[in-house]
Amino acid sequence: MEITQLFNIQYPILQGAMAQVSRHQLAAAVSNAGGLGIIASGGMTAQTLREEIRACKRLTDKPFAVNLMLMMHNIEALIDVLIDEGVKIVATGAGTPKNYMPRLKAAGIKVIAVVPNVLIAQKMEQLGVDAIVCEGTEAGGHIGETTTLVLVPQVTQAVSIPVIAAGGIGDGRGMAAAFALGAKGVQCGTLFMLAKECPIADNVKQFIIQANDTATVVTGRKMGAPVRTIRNKMIETYLRLENDNISRDQLEQLTMGSAKKAAEGDIENGSVMAGQICGLLTEIKSAKRIIDDMVTQAKYVMQQNALHYANF
Repeated sequence: MEITQLFNIQYPILQGAMAQVSRHQLAAAVSNAGGLGIIASGGMTAQTLREEIRACKRLTDKPFAVNLMLMMHNIEALIDVLIDEGVKIVATGAGTPKNYMPRLKAAGIKVIAVVPNVLIAQKMEQLGVDAIVCEGTEAGGHIGETTTLVLVPQVTQAVSIPVIAAGGIGDGRGMAAAFALGAKGVQCGTLFMLAKECPIADNVKQFIIQANDTATVVTGRKMGAPVRTIRNKMIETYLRLENDNISRDQLEQLTMGSAKKAAEGDIENGSVMAGQICGLLTEIKSAKRIIDDMVTQAKYVMQQNALHYANF
């Protein structure tokens, strides 16, 4: 099935779920532009999530999704809220949705699972999820080890449900490449951080624009929890302490609340989770223009390639 049919959206473009970033303003704008906006519930109370969902409904009558970080202590309460509010699409991460699938499916909810490798993709298909986001290591935030170029064709070959490519996709060329690799759609995170409607501080958006292709770094590999962010004062301190084999508790204390700090504009002590695609992004645009530009360029690239290789 096509992604557009599965989620009843115009374009097969999903907005990444980024904690402290993907709020109702951004999700609604992406959905109104024809993509699938996603509210990131990470760090939210049940009441906050309810308010976010209702605020999103006031801004759009299009489908949108809620992301669930399954390691959250209040996951059951969050699921209660999204079922009660009639949310029909859920994206899961940070754990397996196995224990929650019966409730979600009974409520008629379509489930998207974010995966970093083929084995987990196969397990998610066996659980009955409706689609998979396979995210390459180029992405911002929590990542796996395999690149998007390598991961996507292996996942599409291994499962029969729709696959959505993520990681390192910042324009229509990346979208066309994802289709060539077998994906049915794309998910973009860093790109939508530069949407006018994205509710993060303006200086954070400029920080991303000023970043180049080598500006990001991965922390947490030694502890088995790799995260890609843009280098800053706090990240440099983290890397130094990590190399000195400081305890996990001490490192977590250093990063406590860092995503919120970053969203509010502290680009030195916050954790600005962004992908390697930073160097490609040069402009703040509306969510509609981001999507329109991506679709137009993807169509052009695919048409040009079809002509170029007609006699290949």
